[in-house]
Amino acid sequence: MGEEEPVNRFSLTFPSLAPNVSFARSTVAAFASQLDQFTLEDIEDIRIAVSEVVSNVVIHAYPKGAGPVRVEASLYHDRVEVVVADNGCGIADVEKAKEPAFTTLPGERMGLGLTFVQAYMDRVEITSRPGEGTRVFMVKRPGSGVSKGQLPEG
Repeated sequence: MGEEEPVNRFSLTFPSLAPNVSFARSTVAAFASQLDQFTLEDIEDIRIAVSEVVSNVVIHAYPKGAGPVRVEASLYHDRVEVVVADNGCGIADVEKAKEPAFTTLPGERMGLGLTFVQAYMDRVEITSRPGEGTRVFMVKRPGSGVSKGQLPEG
């Protein structure tokens, strides 16, 4: 048997500019809402996770100016899968970056972005190579919403 085919999918590429964070967040949330089983909390979780990941790209991936951000989403009968990828500077230590309060910009950022992403999504995989870019793969299944205030401690 082959791999399961998505019911629907999309891909978009845009520059890593701050106004595009809300564009990506809204687009992915609207796309995911096609799966009727998603609750409002699930959709809000997806919005927050996409916002955090795309914000990280805007802030960190391209220190010398805007570069491309690719967002892909695939809708299945029981989940949505989202990929956010860039060709930026990469993350030197992915495990360290996932720790609560880790930031490369002390005094400017709280360092909770990836912690939130892990709390809001059911599965998060981050692959990165310094100098080549980062890929964040996220999965959300219906009924697993945490936007009711169950944030991770950090």
